[in-house]
Amino acid sequence: MFEVAEYIGIIAFAISGFFVGVRARLDFLGVLISVFLTAFGGGVIRDIIVDRIPYTFIHNMPGVIVISLMIILILFKFHQRESIENRPFFIVSDSIGLVSFSITGALIALESEVNLTGVLILSFITAVGGGITRDIIINEVPFVFKTGFYGTVSLLVGILMYFLDSFNFINIYTTTLVFVLAVTIRVVAYYRKWSIPLV
Repeated sequence: MFEVAEYIGIIAFAISGFFVGVRARLDFLGVLISVFLTAFGGGVIRDIIVDRIPYTFIHNMPGVIVISLMIILILFKFHQRESIENRPFFIVSDSIGLVSFSITGALIALESEVNLTGVLILSFITAVGGGITRDIIINEVPFVFKTGFYGTVSLLVGILMYFLDSFNFINIYTTTLVFVLAVTIRVVAYYRKWSIPLV
């Protein structure tokens, strides 16, 4: 279950990182770094916190997936198309990545037997840590800090996974239900422009 969610998140966030890098007019190396940071950054931070060797450092498939995706996107000239960041494909893809990584962060936290605070933090960091790092490097305000209900969805996933685990009710069916529910909330929140009140 962890591997499935991890790979879904990697694919979705690699696509997201590609378009963010292209929009920022980075060169090939810059786009590559944007892709790798978005796809792997949060997971690496998560694994370091719980004293694990980062998943992407001991498995070849994540790197193969990201490189293959980048080649496909370039071959089909996605980098030359008009911005698609506000189009359904990008929104759904980014939402899938957000929720998938939130789930993997929560699963690793629960496996490490941390409390609710730990689950929330690891779920959040896994989902948005790479994007925050990427945005800081390209000198932008991190996406999660200015978009309503983005990070909030990650925290919601952490809470749901924690309570499911408390009742020994985590399985492929309940996790899939959390996934579908959270992606739906994120997409609806985007199009209905739900947001957290500004300070």
